[in-house]
Amino acid sequence: NVAAGTKFLADNKKREGVKVTKSGLQYEVISAGKGAKPTPLDTVTVHYHGTLIDGTVFDSSVDRKSPATFPVNGVIAGWTEALQLMEVGAKYKLFIPADLAYGKNGAGRDIGPNSTLIFEVELLSIKGQEKK
Repeated sequence: NVAAGTKFLADNKKREGVKVTKSGLQYEVISAGKGAKPTPLDTVTVHYHGTLIDGTVFDSSVDRKSPATFPVNGVIAGWTEALQLMEVGAKYKLFIPADLAYGKNGAGRDIGPNSTLIFEVELLSIKGQEKK
């Protein structure tokens, strides 16, 4: 998984529209949002679709038709970083290296050790800042 993930990320960062942060997180803005950006202490509601680099879907709130709500600092490091870049209404595609995801431990039966993960994430709302 390490070699495949490293190669994928090296090739991916050359694609037009892909931005890379200091941590190594890669992201692509699918659609921009308007309004507030969450802080690490905020609770957000998102829709997401997660796949491995081979396209295997391991989790999807979109498929469940049920958005997820959680604290920004209560998820994997790649998400915590990316969510703070996003404005409400934005949709990003995230390419998360293993060290910003589940690392050498992996997660569950679908995410093996040292897996690079891909997520499409749409930031629906920030708790306490919903439109009234």
